[in-house]
Amino acid sequence: MQILIKGARVLDPGNLDGKKDILVSHGVIEAILDPADSKDLLKKINLSDTICDANSDIQVVEAQGMIVVPGLIDIHVHLREPGHEYKETIETGLKAAVRGGFTAVCSMPNTTPVNDNSQVTSFIINKGKQARAAKVYPAGAISQGSSGTSLSELYDMQKEGIRAATDDGLPVENSQMMRRSLEYCKGLDIPIFVHAEDKSLADGGSMNEGPHATSQGIKGIPNAAESIMVVRDIALSELTGAAVHFCHMSTAESIEAIRRAKKRGVNVSCETAPHYFTLNDESVVDYDTNFKMNPPLRSENDRKAIIEGLVDGTIDMIASDHAPHDVDEKDVEFDRAAFGIVGLETSLPLSLKLVQDGFLSLEDLVVKMSKQPAKMLKIDNDIKKGNPADLTVIDPESQYKIDPTAFVSKCKNTPFAGRQVKGEAFLTMVDGRVVYQRES
Repeated sequence: MQILIKGARVLDPGNLDGKKDILVSHGVIEAILDPADSKDLLKKINLSDTICDANSDIQVVEAQGMIVVPGLIDIHVHLREPGHEYKETIETGLKAAVRGGFTAVCSMPNTTPVNDNSQVTSFIINKGKQARAAKVYPAGAISQGSSGTSLSELYDMQKEGIRAATDDGLPVENSQMMRRSLEYCKGLDIPIFVHAEDKSLADGGSMNEGPHATSQGIKGIPNAAESIMVVRDIALSELTGAAVHFCHMSTAESIEAIRRAKKRGVNVSCETAPHYFTLNDESVVDYDTNFKMNPPLRSENDRKAIIEGLVDGTIDMIASDHAPHDVDEKDVEFDRAAFGIVGLETSLPLSLKLVQDGFLSLEDLVVKMSKQPAKMLKIDNDIKKGNPADLTVIDPESQYKIDPTAFVSKCKNTPFAGRQVKGEAFLTMVDGRVVYQRES
């Protein structure tokens, strides 16, 4: 079976931008055609250029008004399996990913057991293949058990398939340990993803430290709990020359430190998540635990600084930090509730708002949600002949309200329920298979 995606704008920043038809065959991009050429192709096999004949050798996907981009990649996802399958499984997480338009994700290692050895890495990769949805590229734990004390089996895990190392969810608090980790990972040519948090400053806080936390009687987490660790690990990257990637950046101070480091040529990059450029700490009302995440929603000044960092390129990527939690872990007092929200099925429409509001071009957004993550994970996802057909077809005009009950993810913990959004994935293709297509 061949598939012809017909009538869309094909946008691959730095490579291709125009109205093209894409012919997919045997899992790869067979040809990128001008519309007239694909019309001739259809005529040769006696197909109407507007009707899809299910019995033919070519399935036609009508995509007028749509945008085809290199498959979106979410570089920061918690799939929960092994160990917490009641929250999410690798299968449900990867199926949620394709519904959100993602053809691949990088999974964090804070599972039970922790992904700190090649056996767990192999398990995750094999379960990912069985799901037949998005691809999964695991990150391995920096330290055994993410304890921050002794290095994991990073070499063995790299041979098995990890693309990065991180103790995400926990900081590596010992600076000497962090230095040795960076030196080791530099030799393996894999980046370290940093969870930048000074636990002694965070010290049991539940939301951003400031007037809004005080008025609600909730213990706060200061900006410095993040930015102090960012500054430390910039210094260690500068010392070692190793690649450091900062996860889920939320504060103006962190973005300014990274901006200055990049100007000096330090080997650092960073990501943010849609909630940090969409919401602020004033969004936390009625002790709604769906607004509780780590790092917390910050001030309006921080939200604007995040957008500024996206605009000027300081922030390289947008990731969901998809963190599913069962209702029993959220439907409790605010200070006892688990940190985290789901994001795979809301990340694209929330990020498209940056384009609609004129902060980013569509090209910029595709770079941050597809091309830069692919580069970091060493994936060639260019739309070109012979490459795997990992493609996302976006409907930029679709308007709807976010409905958590319709999520594929097992968990529904989102602060965006009922929000009106514009734009969504129309079709997601992985290795030439249509793994998600929106119902009419």
